Amino acid sequence: MRRIAFLIAISFTTATVAAAQPSLPSDLRSRTIATPDGAQIYVRYGGSGPVVLLIHGFGDTGEMWGPVVRDIEKSHTVVVPDLRGMGRSSHPEDGYDKRTQAADLRAVITTLGYDHSAVVGHDIGNMVAYAYAARYPDKVERLVVIDAPLPGIDPWDEVKCSPQTWHFNFRGPDVERLVKGRERILLDRFYNELSAHPDRIDEATRVYYAMVYAQPGAMHSAFAQFAAFAKDAEDNKVTQRTKLTMPVLAIGGERSFGALMATSMRNVAIDVTGAVIPDAGHWIMEENPAPAVELIRDFLSVRQREAADRRLTSSEYDMAGSIAGGTGTSSVEGIRTVVLKGDPNSAGLYTILLYVPAKTRVPAHTHRDDRVATVVSGTWYFGYGDAFDSAALKALPAGSYYTEPPRRAHFAETRNEPVIVQISGVGPSDTEFIKSDTKEH
Repeated sequence: MRRIAFLIAISFTTATVAAAQPSLPSDLRSRTIATPDGAQIYVRYGGSGPVVLLIHGFGDTGEMWGPVVRDIEKSHTVVVPDLRGMGRSSHPEDGYDKRTQAADLRAVITTLGYDHSAVVGHDIGNMVAYAYAARYPDKVERLVVIDAPLPGIDPWDEVKCSPQTWHFNFRGPDVERLVKGRERILLDRFYNELSAHPDRIDEATRVYYAMVYAQPGAMHSAFAQFAAFAKDAEDNKVTQRTKLTMPVLAIGGERSFGALMATSMRNVAIDVTGAVIPDAGHWIMEENPAPAVELIRDFLSVRQREAADRRLTSSEYDMAGSIAGGTGTSSVEGIRTVVLKGDPNSAGLYTILLYVPAKTRVPAHTHRDDRVATVVSGTWYFGYGDAFDSAALKALPAGSYYTEPPRRAHFAETRNEPVIVQISGVGPSDTEFIKSDTKEH
């Protein structure tokens, strides 16, 4: 009887784990696609609408995208591969540099009958996503990168020297012998040390991925992903010379890369919007997926793309119908706002135009969100600091762009001509003046 009870308990536990483990919707189709160099890439795909390529990283597989796919599959066609050497894809001996893996995924997209797509990546998936966008820039409509650096791109040197990234060089035959049979211990290290809430990466998730990475050749291939970073850095320093022009959303976990994601991506892309997921470390889809899913959905949505492609009428450019004292005006008299898309006072992406009259001074202040701005017309004088300082102002003529990182104080002024500035960010936004500067001016 005790043996029967034990077996029943084991069956119940197994069923519970199976039900709770990371998964994609059951209505997706699957197939294995051969790449030009003979790798076999396992992919799940389905839905309808614009195509979105979702690329996972180390420590998980395509299943990590379950929260995103469930949210967008009715409005988008999703393509969810397992990278070469990971999940259910094959384990070739080489080809783990990210440009080669970009070619893998291009073969997947075209074999499925698609051409253009948005691309979303996390962790090592970021690196493959960037390589894909750099290699096929005319095929990528939008790019989302989530919480991982790009080899060779600032601040790569600082990242690779961090005590938390010792695993970048953890590989070799003896390491593989050491890890064999202890895959769960190694993965727990990643889940525990690189998260804000290890408990949110539940037991079922850990059991499932430990099983996946215990398959023959899986850890060898995973280590090969890291071994390729030196080659990736060389490649990225070349592709960096031609900046990406498609819109980019750079998402960081509050307790991980945070706003640094957007700062890094601005080294390789022109149109970057940053976002920080609160109460999360590196494992955003396990720790706090809801705000990330909302950001991705809004960024990819038809409504968002139509807004991004909107042409201004002459009346809008002249700021007729603008709002005095609206978001972005810093409550300075005379500055007016036109909201082009989104709502800067609510969660989600937004873009506004500011009309700033001649001879206007904006005291030092901060915003909670990460913003990027472009000077549309006139010359804008802008500087960083906790108090207005004319000597710190830099003249930014039309066509210049700059950033307003979260909670970094800045100030500005116009001189003999009005200025129009376009600002994009991820709301809700706000304005908090530096008290000492407010009193003085």
